[in-house]
Amino acid sequence: MAASPSPPRQFGYPWPEFNDGLVYHDLVPPRDAGLTLIQFYSSKYKSSAPLQGWLQRIKNKQITVDGNVVTDPDAVLRVGSELVYHRLPWKEPDAPYILEVLYEDNDMIALNKPSGMQVLPGGLFQQRTVLTQLQWHANKQSTISAHQSPHSVPVHRLGRGTSGILLCAKTKLAKARLASYFADGTSQIGGKRDTNKELGKIAKIYRALVSGIVNNDKVIINQPIGIVKYPGVATGLYVASQSGKPALSIVNVLERGIQGNNTLVQVQIESGRPHQIRIHLSFIG
Repeated sequence: MAASPSPPRQFGYPWPEFNDGLVYHDLVPPRDAGLTLIQFYSSKYKSSAPLQGWLQRIKNKQITVDGNVVTDPDAVLRVGSELVYHRLPWKEPDAPYILEVLYEDNDMIALNKPSGMQVLPGGLFQQRTVLTQLQWHANKQSTISAHQSPHSVPVHRLGRGTSGILLCAKTKLAKARLASYFADGTSQIGGKRDTNKELGKIAKIYRALVSGIVNNDKVIINQPIGIVKYPGVATGLYVASQSGKPALSIVNVLERGIQGNNTLVQVQIESGRPHQIRIHLSFIG
């Protein structure tokens, strides 16, 4: 009788209801000397909160100047003063926390990242990330073993809504090597590119279900991707732009859903621009 396969190895720790908040540091530059506390924050970080919001944070004792809590919004700042804003803890949106281990050795670990889980801190997700789970897992292992276990870090990113393999490095050397392999593909897309050549040391291949029918069995998209200013988005939006950075996607049709007006495609991306697959597929309609 054949032995049943062992279940996949997993780890993950439930998220607390609230995160630990955030701490932001600033040093007052010469050009801002003489500004009041409220002038500094309401002008430098006006996209974070309106004037009344910063007044409330100052009154809530969330800001220190050179280690001292300051509640007077009209306090005058001096050159070189250290300002610290303590953002209060908040409840982050729901996110999964279990990670499946696909492969692990002394240098790296490959994880199956679920959809809905962010890789690195950003926006509303500061704690509920893959990085946090890796840190917690390393701390847990160090209490079991006599010596500190290495702390793994993601070498690349997958979008929060994307599931798939995420490579994480355990050592500085592994991180540098893996990062160079990822960069190797990006460095070749500026000029002419043989899309039929063998895959590099690391290939990034995704599957996506898109609305609409892709007529050609294979489509090569080399539209540059850049950032444009957009109201309410401090960092701007990534879009198809001739002034953007080079980007290359090789799209192969796997299945056409005529009744549902959708197409299942496999996309190999040579670069790793933010939202590249969505932007490129949207670009061809």
